[in-house]
Amino acid sequence: MIDLLIFYLHTIAGAAVFTRRYQEEGVGEGFLALAFFALIFFVGWGMASFLVKLLMGPEGLGAAFNRDTAGLTLLTLAEGVFYYLYFRPDGSEGKGAEGAVSGGGN
Repeated sequence: MIDLLIFYLHTIAGAAVFTRRYQEEGVGEGFLALAFFALIFFVGWGMASFLVKLLMGPEGLGAAFNRDTAGLTLLTLAEGVFYYLYFRPDGSEGKGAEGAVSGGGN
């Protein structure tokens, strides 16, 4: 059941990411953002599952919170931090730690 809620949350977040970028930049940018979101999800899921497999047995913490659910929960928390930092509310979207795009060097 927890797995279903996590997948549902990712479905809603994917729709929100597509809609936001579609409204700001156009349909191509919306699909590109959705592809980036999916890439982060699938690669992160594999990495989180690997880490949880090292720390937890196959039975997990019970019937409702097995090893797969723990991996998805870890992934969701890590994605939440990543997307919060990437889509900062102060308007510095994807511009790095300094808040500005590097101008190159002369």
